[in-house]
Amino acid sequence: MKESQEENWTLVIKPQSNWFELHLDDLWRYRDLIYMFVKRDFVAQYKQTVLGPLWFLIQPILTTITYMVIFGGIANISTDGIPQSLFYMSGIMMWNYFSTCLNRTSDTFVANANIFGKVYFPRLTVPISSVISGLVTFAIQLGLFIAIYLYFVFKGADIHINGYVFLFPYLIILMALLGLGLGIIISSMTTKYRDLKFLVAFGIQLLMYAAPVVYPLSVLPEKYKFWVALNPMTSIIETFRYSVLGTGSFSWAMIGYSSAFTAAILVFGVVIFNRVEKTFMDTV
Repeated sequence: MKESQEENWTLVIKPQSNWFELHLDDLWRYRDLIYMFVKRDFVAQYKQTVLGPLWFLIQPILTTITYMVIFGGIANISTDGIPQSLFYMSGIMMWNYFSTCLNRTSDTFVANANIFGKVYFPRLTVPISSVISGLVTFAIQLGLFIAIYLYFVFKGADIHINGYVFLFPYLIILMALLGLGLGIIISSMTTKYRDLKFLVAFGIQLLMYAAPVVYPLSVLPEKYKFWVALNPMTSIIETFRYSVLGTGSFSWAMIGYSSAFTAAILVFGVVIFNRVEKTFMDTV
């Protein structure tokens, strides 16, 4: 009788027994929940705002104008002959998606403790949904970039697309996975060390200046290029600019480094996240 009752269970929830027992197949089974979280993130963010999704466009436009005045006008930093609005917008758009993924996923445990404590579902669905919902913002800003790009093409600006543009989907995946990996590592640590969440936003701003967002890699002295290249976002931004603007630099070695760094961070992050989710309710 006991055996027949056990065989009737459709789902058995039990503690993980080792570090690498991740149950990633559960993410596919809960794909509908991921969709609901994506919809929630998008709707809730601007639900009671006057301009709504227009903020997706206003923010990069104002940031681009600010960079044009400060870095392009006052500091007179070169943009390698590329129109300033295109140069800064390309860097801002790419960095914004990465920073959005990192910011949203780094608060996963603390922000969702009330849900996690009441019902079971794969905890990774929350940070993954944040990464996917960020794609909506990225797509809108990409549309703005394309509009500005076409404007300068019709004006005869010296910009051109090359074959490396086919790497663009891969660059998006790299940014998403890098932001996800770093975010869930930070989220796992903030369950015990709440101070970290105050450093995340500040740290992202500092990290931005260690990537070629407001300056091209070519203007840096050789002794600094190595250190900037250690930032995995450097090759991603440089490759995107090289592929669509025809300026900047491209290196398979740098892309390989960013890919290896992202893979290592993601694996480490998922394993740590998997361990912390078992006991985080005792510390949150």
